[in-house]
Amino acid sequence: MLAQRLSGLINRTDLNITELQQQQLVQLVELLDKWNKAYNLTSVRNPDEMLVRHIMDSIVVGPYLKGERFIDVGTGPGLPGLPLAICNPDKQFVLLDSLGKRIRFIRTVIHKLGLTNVIAVESRVEAFQPEQGFDGVISRAFASLHDMLSWCHHLPAAHGNFYALKGQLDEQELGQIPDGFTITERHILDVPELDAQRHLVLVRAN
Repeated sequence: MLAQRLSGLINRTDLNITELQQQQLVQLVELLDKWNKAYNLTSVRNPDEMLVRHIMDSIVVGPYLKGERFIDVGTGPGLPGLPLAICNPDKQFVLLDSLGKRIRFIRTVIHKLGLTNVIAVESRVEAFQPEQGFDGVISRAFASLHDMLSWCHHLPAAHGNFYALKGQLDEQELGQIPDGFTITERHILDVPELDAQRHLVLVRAN
């Protein structure tokens, strides 16, 4: 049963996720599994695997978020934005993607789960102009840190951070960030039952 499995995974972390939030995370997986059969939103086919590779992989970032307004760029089917929004109802999230079917899925999840702290936006990142800057710009979809900073430089507020979710860290990639940016923090993320490295890199404009 997905709910029991998720509860067991969460118990292996220091995360404090309520019963309601766990129910919503399971609903998210069920919706993703259902939509995936028709719309091919993720290469992960097994709901059990989705709990590890999509849900846990997303929510372990939560304790590092500083501020109230966040944007998840290239969110795909709402990852990590939807799980983070479910687990952080006190924070606001904009989920940005250029593909209509992904945004339709996210809007369906927002409606079915009654989420009030998420807005889905269909746009290319370089074309999106927010009315105010974000406390955090999150992405796990960008090929390189350099591209993320180049394309998203207009999104954070003056004090805002970039949150780059990475697998194995490439020191060469970290050394090639554009001028005007500084890596401020690096964290190893522990995702239960995930047989791969996960890192979080925080970057700020100088």
